[in-house]
Formats: sequence, structure tokens, C-alpha cells
Amino acid sequence: MAGAGMLWIHGGGLVIGAAKQDDNLCMSTASRLGIRIVSVDYRLAPEFPFPAALDDALAAWLWMQHNAPKLGFDPRRVVVAGESAGGGIAASLVQRLHDRGGVQPVAQWLFAPMLDDRTAAQVDLDGRDHPVWNNRSNRFGWASYLNSEPGADVVPPYAVPARRENLSGLPPAWLYAGDSELFRDEIVDYAARLRAAGVPVEFEIVTGAAHGFENWANETALAQDLVKRAQNWLSSTLGIDASNG
Repeated sequence: MAGAGMLWIHGGGLVIGAAKQDDNLCMSTASRLGIRIVSVDYRLAPEFPFPAALDDALAAWLWMQHNAPKLGFDPRRVVVAGESAGGGIAASLVQRLHDRGGVQPVAQWLFAPMLDDRTAAQVDLDGRDHPVWNNRSNRFGWASYLNSEPGADVVPPYAVPARRENLSGLPPAWLYAGDSELFRDEIVDYAARLRAAGVPVEFEIVTGAAHGFENWANETALAQDLVKRAQNWLSSTLGIDASNG
């Protein structure tokens, strides 16, 4: 069986961040599962609003498809993955690829994804203490990306993954949310809607976890256990034996 690949998309609220921030998670996954990972540096808002980041992710996907033989993986065994804003862009990318047709991602691997601009429009959330990423920051991120205030009646297709009405036909998904993070409810809702649409879903809420803790607290047992469970799901989905990892 030819090897598998992954397109990884970093977080940063759509306005900050770089691919190198996720080197630990990517290297751990590549080593344990034996897969090739391409981590994309996409253009950031507000200088480059939607669809720049999504276009960059799509360009990376197409580059991987074209170069798969050279890189040593099967182009039909590519996972689209990301954390936070990168998880949201990953979710949008699999929607866009579904509608384009052609080769599809074999899975979507979403760590605390940023999925719904309508959360940012809820000003009653502004006064709540959400560690790492609060709703004021969330509103700035979405407004910068959409080039308009979040929560509008209509947004461009693929700009906000949670706005898509029909989620059927999308690839199997793994998602998690921290129990104290701002995105918890929107992730819960998206996971439920995927499952209702017939998409195989593995979802968990991590008790005692703030947003993106698997990144900035990666040396803790809580983070390492989460990543191992996520990798176990991915190895099973890809048909890879990672029992010795």
C-alpha cells in the first residue's frame, strides 16, 4: 500500500501564526504514523482577507496532488488537518474540494477548529473569561477575514464552514473541543451536524482544557494523551499500524 499524506494548516485566529508553530505535532504524527506532512504558510488577514487563506490551502492541496509520486504517498490518501483557525480553513477546504469533484481527502482532522463567525457576533460573550482566545479577539479575527462585521445574514460560500447547510458526502472527521474554550458550542454543533448528515465522526470534549492546549501545553499528560488518541483514530482511518508508536 502506498503511503499517506497530510496537509496541515496552522492556527492564529486568521490574523497571526506560522507553519513552524505546529512542528512538534506534525513531526510527532509523521514519525509515529510514517506519513508525509506538508504544512502551509497562508496569507493572513486583514492584509489578505478571504479567500486568500483558503486559496493558499487549495494551492497547497493541488501541489501535493501533483507531487505525490515524488514525495512518496498516494494522492488518494491525503488528510486535510489543522488547529483553531487552521482547523476552520481545513473544514472549508474539504467543502470546496467536495464541490469541485475529483480526488477527495480521506479524512479531516480538526483540533479545536474555528468554525462559525456567528459566535463572534454574540456580544454577551465578551465579558466571559475564555483563556487564550476570547470573543473580542474572535470578533477581530472574523471581521479581518470577512472584511465585514461577523454575523451577517449572508457570507461568501466557503468563508465560514459552519454556515454550509448540506454537510453530506464530506470525509470522516475527528474533532475535539476544550470544555472551557470559546469555540466549544460551535464545535459541538458542527460535529452533531456532520454525524446527522451521515459523516463518520469521532468527537470529544476535553475536561479542564483551554483552547489549543495541545500546542502551547504540549508537554502535559493531558495534551499528550489527546494527541495520541487523535493519532490512533487517524492511523485506524488510514489503515496504518501505529501500535508501536
